[in-house]
Amino acid sequence: MHSIRNDIRVILNNLTVSCNDEGPDDAPVIIFIHGFPLNKSMWNSQVKALKDDYRVIAYDIRGHGNSDAGNEDFSIDLFVRDLICFMDALKIDKTMLCGLSMGGYIALNAIENFPERFYALVLSDTNCLADTPEGKEKRMNSIESIRENSMEKYADESLKKLFAPESFTTNVEEIAAVREMIMKTSRQTLYNTLHALAERKETCSKLPEIKVPVLILVGKEDIITPPDAALLINEKIKGSLLKIIDHAGHLSNLENSADFNNHLKKFVSLVIQESDKFLKEIRPDSDRQNLRKTTKYEDAERDLNAEILKATMTIKDQFPELSKYLEEMPVTIPDEKDPEITLNILKTYYESLNSLLSKYKLEHPFSSDSCIDKTEIN
Repeated sequence: MHSIRNDIRVILNNLTVSCNDEGPDDAPVIIFIHGFPLNKSMWNSQVKALKDDYRVIAYDIRGHGNSDAGNEDFSIDLFVRDLICFMDALKIDKTMLCGLSMGGYIALNAIENFPERFYALVLSDTNCLADTPEGKEKRMNSIESIRENSMEKYADESLKKLFAPESFTTNVEEIAAVREMIMKTSRQTLYNTLHALAERKETCSKLPEIKVPVLILVGKEDIITPPDAALLINEKIKGSLLKIIDHAGHLSNLENSADFNNHLKKFVSLVIQESDKFLKEIRPDSDRQNLRKTTKYEDAERDLNAEILKATMTIKDQFPELSKYLEEMPVTIPDEKDPEITLNILKTYYESLNSLLSKYKLEHPFSSDSCIDKTEIN
């Protein structure tokens, strides 16, 4: 079934997140994460290009677009937690991520901490380095400038950095749309997000551990995250693809959407085809039944470990008073290499974690460890 669901309101722990969700319900999922200080509408061209064959979702990061800001201090870690809870709310076990700039920071942090939730990455006009002291100072200066001057001045200064010079004559409509996105972003969200970007951690050291297919796109004239930054990522992620987008600056998906979409569609198609090829051809026919058996155990073990990780993080983050009980959990590691025994032990451990949380919630009825309260469609 092909559906169009625009401006869905998903509520995660009292935080309303807005998203557009288009394409066949049973198709592979691609989630787009926008840059700063923009919103999900920056991906309209990419959604249109992919929605016939894939389930394509673009959402507003907290505080941006139509999503609430919430009461927590902004950080890339928080944005990643929002993303995982958002996926859980929409019952998405695994997705491809496409992130531009800040969206790329979130994507790299997400795959580092939740690798089992993603089958491919598209990293556009982003980098893996943390801010230098000079970079942090520039962000703090931007905060002071926003406080002391008009939003119009901040928007106009931002546009000069976001777009290539030629875009001011060739992409007039896109520039006007981006200016409107900036103007509609609250000052407090700008302050909070600039702080989050300044304090983010580097991810370069973790790039060699990425095992999924990765496409790296960058505008040839990007002065914020230049091609050299993209080349660094490309060198560290084995097998990744790097494509330079001509006639584009930092917002390459808007400035040269034809080339951007062409590379994107080819990559997505290749990833899906190779995934099917692996399942059908990587083993001879006589071995397929054994492959399915092995995959079944591996998938179950991966899923259980992911659920255990989420439950453990919930305890440590939201119920620190329970952390002392984690060392007393009834779990042992078997000597034998029997996958069924391993699964049974993991199940027992997961059930014990859930029992601990359930007992605590009964005794403290106003506490909640769930990512999801409810989903509303308006």
